[in-house]
Amino acid sequence: MLHNEIAHPEIVGRNEWLTARKTLLEHEKEYTQQRDRLNAERRRLPMVKLEKEYTFEGSNGSVKLLDLFAGRIQLIIYHFMFDPIWENGCMGCTDYVNALGDLSMLGDRNTTFVLVSRAPLPKLEAYKALKKWTIPWYSSYGSDFNYDFHVTLDENIAPIEYNYRDKTELEKRNGPNVMQGESHGLSVFFRIGNDVFHTYSTYARGVESLTDTYSLLDMTPYGRQEDFEDSPPGWPQQPTYG
Repeated sequence: MLHNEIAHPEIVGRNEWLTARKTLLEHEKEYTQQRDRLNAERRRLPMVKLEKEYTFEGSNGSVKLLDLFAGRIQLIIYHFMFDPIWENGCMGCTDYVNALGDLSMLGDRNTTFVLVSRAPLPKLEAYKALKKWTIPWYSSYGSDFNYDFHVTLDENIAPIEYNYRDKTELEKRNGPNVMQGESHGLSVFFRIGNDVFHTYSTYARGVESLTDTYSLLDMTPYGRQEDFEDSPPGWPQQPTYG
């Protein structure tokens, strides 16, 4: 006997369930097709050459942004919220990293994934060891990197901008208490030789589902590098590496 003691979906017969499921399937197909179109549009997004040279601290010492690619042509950076005065990283960012799946296929697709935070390296390494993470993590402490990519907001250093809205737009949307301090996001970079280009950044809810290899590759210029992808003319499905 069924009891309505907890909230649950409507209970129906098998035929009625199949009818509803087929309707949902059509909507799922529409969503997949729209997502494929959006990913193709993202792959066509122009990119901007970075003229400023950024320095980071990693486990092997001081490195440049170019070094973070680890010899590959695509780089994905998760901007992990960790203020220099904090003793622990942001819990939301911690949950994000804990949710990451096996990212080894990124390397096969010529893509590197790293974390970057503004806290000094000793704090990052201590937290990384505590969480038993293996993902490379770099400190941007003392660099403009976080401010230039709008994941540290301090109008004494750089104009306030978050999720492509300036301070005036943010105040219209959220009221006078505009966010300050650390925030999170994800940025993608591409290199041609020793030249580095910024191709894409996303913030807030745009990041929360990017926890597996395919969704991360969808953020990059080369995408998943599969035959089904609608790519620009001449764009290699399996690019020549090196």
